[in-house]
Parts: sequence; structure tokens; C-alpha cells
Amino acid sequence: MPQRGRGRARRDPLVCDRPGRRRIDVQALAQQAVERLRLEGPDIGIVPRPDGKGLVGMPVWMWNRPGPTRTGPATASASAGSVTVTATATVRTVVWSMGDGTTVTCTGPGTPYTPDRGKEMSPTCWHMYERTSAQAPGGRYPVTATTIWDIAWSGAGQTGTITTTRQSTTGLATGELQVLNVP
Repeated sequence: MPQRGRGRARRDPLVCDRPGRRRIDVQALAQQAVERLRLEGPDIGIVPRPDGKGLVGMPVWMWNRPGPTRTGPATASASAGSVTVTATATVRTVVWSMGDGTTVTCTGPGTPYTPDRGKEMSPTCWHMYERTSAQAPGGRYPVTATTIWDIAWSGAGQTGTITTTRQSTTGLATGELQVLNVP
């Protein structure tokens, strides 16, 4: 069998179940429909920006920029003979590993930061660092955003669900602001 995608063998949706008779493997068609979705990891939106520097005790805003292959819903189909299977993917959650040992789970794409928000916390998806990133590799916290997708498929009177994940990474530098009061 030819290899395709992430090292998995691709199943042929037409299989012989006895000599001279072929039937359609609906689950193999579902897998082909899932591959055609071309789901991607999050398009990370984060403030402070990765090319800037955040501060300990200041909120970090996180969001996944919208798009069908990044936030869903995304739909694709695959056919063999007279059978068509359709798969629809929707994002269940985005799990953010913040590099300081903290994991933040957000149930939606998050809220994009706008300058008028100032120093307030995101209403949907945020984190606050308690230590600088000075001891982290390269002086930056490695941030990984993992999208958990639920994919519902149906065809030929059958249905099913598949869960899959996609990841994206960035890094954030976080420093300390020290204030000295002098009379």
C-alpha cells in the first residue's frame, strides 16, 4: 500500500470481500475526507507580540486567528463508486502550553487584542507569567498552541467521529519592571 500523509498507510476504499465482488469501505472514505480537510495548527495571535517583551504580572492575550482550516468549520468529501462520505471539522478547544509549566484551555478561538483594551485581561483566553523568562531556553518561554478538532463524518447510512490535533509554536520573552522611589 502506498504511504501518504503522516506516515500512515492509506486504505483503499474499494476492497474485495469475496472473489469477483467489491464493496466500499466507508471508514476508509471517511479518512480520505478527513485528509482533504487540510486542517492546520492555530494561526497564533498573542500579545505581547513574539518580537516584543512582556512583563511579569501583566496579562498575555492569546487567540487563534479565524479561517476554515484553523478554526473551522471545515467540510470535505470523498467518493468511491456511488458512495460519498462528508466530514465536517469543528474546533473543540485550543490548549496553550505557556512554557512556564502552565496549561491554559480555551473553549473558543479567543479574543483578539486591541490597543483600547490597555492592560485589562482578555475576556476569553489569557495567562499571566509570575517569573521572567531569563532561565528559559534562549531567554524566551516556548509557547505551543494545540487545536483539538472534532470531525463528524457520514455517508452510506453510517456515521462516526474522529478527534485529531494540530499544533503551532511561538516564543515569548518576559521581563521584570522594577520601580525605585526616590524622595
